[in-house]
Amino acid sequence: MSEATTEIGWADFAKVLIVAGTITRVEAFPEARKPAWKVWADFGPYGEKKTSAQIVALYKAEDLVGRQIVGVINFPEKQIGPFRSQFLLTGFPTSEGVVLTALERPVPNGTRLA
Repeated sequence: MSEATTEIGWADFAKVLIVAGTITRVEAFPEARKPAWKVWADFGPYGEKKTSAQIVALYKAEDLVGRQIVGVINFPEKQIGPFRSQFLLTGFPTSEGVVLTALERPVPNGTRLA
């Protein structure tokens, strides 16, 4: 069975904390090896977290602030150059760049994917 078709149990899925958040701030990340933004998001009861996101091909900083996103917030922090990434901003890679995971309508920050 390939990795893509390996079944997991509900308990495995439940360990991944996938929640909605709203982007509060975006800054340039000139030290990144690949073009990226520094992104801060409000995850409601989980607080504000930051990440480095390689999404500059499709998204301008001013278009991201206020946008609701989907993040994985219980991975260990990761050092990316001089920056500590605290969550994974989810999206889908395409030939044009990463397309962010979108919510069909607003939900409270911190709402968990079910």
